[in-house]
Amino acid sequence: MPEIARVVLLALLAVPGAELLANEWSFEVYLDDRKVGTHVFEVVDSANRRQVQSTAEFNVKFLFFNAYRYRHTATEQWDENCLRQLDARTRVNGEPTAVSGESVAAGFVVEKSDSTDLLPECVMTFAYWNPEFLKQERLLNPQTGEYLDVSVELVGADTLDVRGKAVNARHYRVTAKDIDLSVWYANDDEWVALQSVAKSGHIIRYELS
Repeated sequence: MPEIARVVLLALLAVPGAELLANEWSFEVYLDDRKVGTHVFEVVDSANRRQVQSTAEFNVKFLFFNAYRYRHTATEQWDENCLRQLDARTRVNGEPTAVSGESVAAGFVVEKSDSTDLLPECVMTFAYWNPEFLKQERLLNPQTGEYLDVSVELVGADTLDVRGKAVNARHYRVTAKDIDLSVWYANDDEWVALQSVAKSGHIIRYELS
């Protein structure tokens, strides 16, 4: 866990009477049928405050060489369903990018390497762990800093194999600029799976481990 996340978590633990509720989604990531990495989401709730830590690591090998390397970490601070702070770092094949954001009096400021944008006061990222993100017309991409128009469609009911058990789940399709993904939630609104279509046409699939 990055140092900023440790500091915030320790601060929460130090608050007398603070009731913490932690959740973790640990996914194995597949490119078509080949495992290429992991993506872990850690969510810690305290009253109306929420901290989210996302860590992804993918390696796609061709013969004995790494053809594609992806590293991503993001720390998000939330107040109910409104993002209040963001610090995201991504490295693709060795090339780094950074996106940061924070709430100010006029709205939510997003800083990228080449620009600074002022967004509305209450924005959401692609917060798969929170089904409320499906109700949004625009979402912030924490990797690129883009505030995207999104379309959400309820595809229907599916039965998925989740950790060796059959789970009834609702299937949603989410599309935006360069994004075409499906996400599934069990009947208790628990996030159980994700799948996206890469630009190359390959399928990226998340399975709970």
